[in-house]
Amino acid sequence: MTSTIKTKNDAAWEKLFEKYKIKEHIDNEGCFIITSTQINEFREARLMTKFDNKKTLPNLFKKYKLSILPISANSYILANFKLYEDIPEITEPIEFKEFPSYIESIDYNKINSEAIALNCAYISKIIEDFLDEENEGTPILPTVNGKMSSGNFKFDVENSLENNTYSVEVDRSGIEIDAGYETAHSLVLVEAKNVIADDFLVRQLYYPFRLWKDKVTKNIRTVFMQYSNGVFNLYEYEFKNPNDYNSLELVKSKRYSIVAQDEMKISLEEILNIDANIKIVKEPDVPFPQADSFERVISLLEMLNTDTVKTKEKVTEEFQFDPRQTDYYFNAGKYLGFLEEDVVMEEKDSNLIKRPAIKLSSRGKNLFKISYKERQLEYVKAILEHKVFNQVFKDCAEFYEMPAKSKVVKIMQEAKLYNVNSDVTRNRRSSTVTSWINWILNLYE
Repeated sequence: MTSTIKTKNDAAWEKLFEKYKIKEHIDNEGCFIITSTQINEFREARLMTKFDNKKTLPNLFKKYKLSILPISANSYILANFKLYEDIPEITEPIEFKEFPSYIESIDYNKINSEAIALNCAYISKIIEDFLDEENEGTPILPTVNGKMSSGNFKFDVENSLENNTYSVEVDRSGIEIDAGYETAHSLVLVEAKNVIADDFLVRQLYYPFRLWKDKVTKNIRTVFMQYSNGVFNLYEYEFKNPNDYNSLELVKSKRYSIVAQDEMKISLEEILNIDANIKIVKEPDVPFPQADSFERVISLLEMLNTDTVKTKEKVTEEFQFDPRQTDYYFNAGKYLGFLEEDVVMEEKDSNLIKRPAIKLSSRGKNLFKISYKERQLEYVKAILEHKVFNQVFKDCAEFYEMPAKSKVVKIMQEAKLYNVNSDVTRNRRSSTVTSWINWILNLYE
């Protein structure tokens, strides 16, 4: 059994729970209201209240099935709220759109922020195609975005433990809209992410929806967008009952790319050719990967493709990981030779202190100087250079199926991996091996 790692947020929330008897208040009254001033006693409220998916919730929240909502500019409510929605897989084929050849200020091969992803989706007409509105010759135009006040409204939200609801009142809470587009018939509000996650915080759609529902006469459409590795996943949701936070239903979803269609076609022969010419490298003195989603490894590399070195804390905040996940995915990138450690100097209390940071290695930087297809094949090469992954891939190629976990564990045992000394650890890490090999196989499928 793995031990629970305590983060700075965990430690601060433990102190808050103890000082203000938060769990006792929730047990007796159903909720607890806390102010930014109270939170700031132990850690900055901004860092203590932003949890865009369930995995990033503090340990105490997970233990007691709690969530948190902002209800004003400086106060929050804690209760057993059901606030998150699982993101469904899109199985339909990718639709391809052309990126205007005359655009020079954006390189769609280097999308490393939500803002750039949104700009690319708009100018390549992905947004227009997804909305699919008859606009009588009027263009779809960007209108609202940025930080603003939510206004005043009330709503019901489900209790995650019991079959009832809470009534919540919001009074001018701060919200942020990533993008808003207006058509002849609708105002479209978009929440965008340039990382892959399993779920999202419904509040990021619901609060903007409630703000604008009463400010315009047009229909309000809410869209969630994820971008990673050349693919835009778009989901439209509808709140069937405007006063019910949990009434959202998926209307439709689509996948798009502005990478040339031929660039996305990778054959089995191309992958086998890489394997045939691979030179197995010596296992590095780096923790063997414990990062099941190779898509998230790619998202991390894309996010770090900037001129600015990011501290680990900044990566954790932007990527909406918990610090343990940040280490897992950083070590995965380091294992493959794409990432390396660095330090940055930050000022604190008039003193300069060193902060651990993460940046692309020279090999990582080269990923974004080559074409999309070459980049995918470079990922394949980096994975198959390692003995364990190479042997499991060869088994798949020979027997047309993934080897049993027991065989993967045996291959790991024979490889004498760095600091992997028990079958318990090998069993846990074997899921990364099979997941990454499945990612390679899905490239040509």
